[in-house]
Amino acid sequence: MNTSNTTQEDLALGHRLRVLRERAGLSQRSLAKKVGVPNSTISLIESGKTNPSVGALRKILDGIPVSLSEFFAFEPAPERQIFYAAEELVEIGKKNLSLRQVGATLIGRAMMLLRETYAPGADTGRVMYGHEGEEGGIVISGRVEITVGEERKILGPGDAYYFDSRVPHRFRQVGAEPCVLFSACTPPTF
Repeated sequence: MNTSNTTQEDLALGHRLRVLRERAGLSQRSLAKKVGVPNSTISLIESGKTNPSVGALRKILDGIPVSLSEFFAFEPAPERQIFYAAEELVEIGKKNLSLRQVGATLIGRAMMLLRETYAPGADTGRVMYGHEGEEGGIVISGRVEITVGEERKILGPGDAYYFDSRVPHRFRQVGAEPCVLFSACTPPTF
């Protein structure tokens, strides 16, 4: 098994396993005991924190019982969580830039919501990027310079933006304090 950073694929695999296990009327503990793996293994896979090898997944699926082809063909309905505590937001950022996503997965969603925190000096990169969709946001605190195509503006608390994401763009924190903003992107292609 490979324990790594959680990806959307890991979360989808884990969700698929949990739905099939629950449909079979099995708890994590009973499935683990049935197939001879630690209970923590099932938990880690279902939470997307580990990616099982094909052999390990086959062994687990034998306990449900479901074949590998049936497992990967199965498309469960996305989870419908409505409320999220601050600690449930999923970190997808990088050095000096914290991007906290609302919801663990974007599967079945039409929109991505983020709480973005730019540390002093943080920048999305000198090379501007574009992607499918539209995005908008509101600055909560601090200041950020946003460049969209040929237009550039420094925004502060309460200021907002909205643009076609296909136009190359860049975000750069300016000032002494971190910049916090809340943003949305649809479709979730970021």
